[in-house]
Amino acid sequence: MSVDVGKKLPNFTLEATGEQEISLSDLKGKNVVLYFYPKDSTPGCTREGQDFRDSYNKFKRQNTIILGVSRDSIKSHENFKAKQCFQFDLLSDKDETLCQLFDVIKMKNMYGKQVRGIERSTFLIDSNGKLNKEWRKVKVDGHADEVLAAVKALNKS
Repeated sequence: MSVDVGKKLPNFTLEATGEQEISLSDLKGKNVVLYFYPKDSTPGCTREGQDFRDSYNKFKRQNTIILGVSRDSIKSHENFKAKQCFQFDLLSDKDETLCQLFDVIKMKNMYGKQVRGIERSTFLIDSNGKLNKEWRKVKVDGHADEVLAAVKALNKS
């Protein structure tokens, strides 16, 4: 099963920071930015998280929730979130359920070796649980602003 732009997403539930589980069905009525990143506390992932953090209030004013997803443990997520002062939650996808659904696990080159890892990707889900837009092979610079512009366009439509 995979996801397609314009189609309703199946419900999912994952363990999240703040000792909670977050389900897509609980977020009905709000837009959701779901961003997948390779690893907590690495340079690119930290910058991407900081960009979403710095724009957090703009997203909030647009009735939009931000959720970061990686395969890291909740303990690792809690440390990363606290250190970077993220106001949004991070989801732990240790068994890659969500990664598989969104098809973000790819073979990547790491120091000359082939490794399976998360390809930096972002998905915009509308307030009815439909996939509105996707970004794959994301470059961090300017990405949060691009996503915010898409959220504003979605809210106007």
